[in-house]
Amino acid sequence: MADRVSAGQNDCSASIREAVCISTEKIFDSCRDKDCVDDLRVYPTTSSQSYIESALSIRPRSAELLYIDVSVNPISFNRGYYTVDCTYYYRVTGEALPSGAECTGLCVFDKRVMLFGSEGSVKTFSSGNALPTSVEDDMPTAVVSCVEPLCLHMKLADSAGLSPADTEQRSIPDFITSAFSESLILTDTAKRWYATIGQFSIIRLMRDTQLLIPAYDYCMPEKECPGADEDDPCSLFSRIRFPVEEFFPPDTINRCDDYKSLL
Repeated sequence: MADRVSAGQNDCSASIREAVCISTEKIFDSCRDKDCVDDLRVYPTTSSQSYIESALSIRPRSAELLYIDVSVNPISFNRGYYTVDCTYYYRVTGEALPSGAECTGLCVFDKRVMLFGSEGSVKTFSSGNALPTSVEDDMPTAVVSCVEPLCLHMKLADSAGLSPADTEQRSIPDFITSAFSESLILTDTAKRWYATIGQFSIIRLMRDTQLLIPAYDYCMPEKECPGADEDDPCSLFSRIRFPVEEFFPPDTINRCDDYKSLL
């Protein structure tokens, strides 16, 4: 059995100076997803709906991720596991045809995953917070990281003949609706707008913990802080690197990095 490493000076190789204890968030479980969400209903702004009613079709322009509402709940039949419920809010923009008018609206996407988050039953006190964290609230923290979504497809459809579930109104938080310059139409309309969105995301569950890690040395910056003479713009310009790549096209494009080029 390997010797146990303790905090303090260390004579190990690889220039490890000492082993130090740190308090950090440990990732207990994580997952990545490449979601292609078909036919999300778009809640248009007031002026956009007038263009949609007279349009024959609509084509996508852009999509923007506004916010993700994340909640964590324990799974009673599986200790240490939790459901992570995510609600994605998107602002999408399309072009109504044949008029060419710009239309803007809101898309909402619900997603649930199950991850391992371990167990804990501690009350935490700190000098920066007078209130303790109760035993019942000792839950792992869920973090969702995303790149900007891709708006893949849009279409229009008549609302006639829809099932009652398709006509139910959705509750939207006020801070989401305030992100639009106009009010959103959340009730049923004669013609509906749908969008297909592609989303890359990473979801992870973390807990506060103490870890023992190797320390190589103190983190001393190698770069000096350059001064700036605001009265001499030419001096500032002389320190800017010449953008060679802007004048010559690249020989190859890495398709793995430039995922948008796949469209």
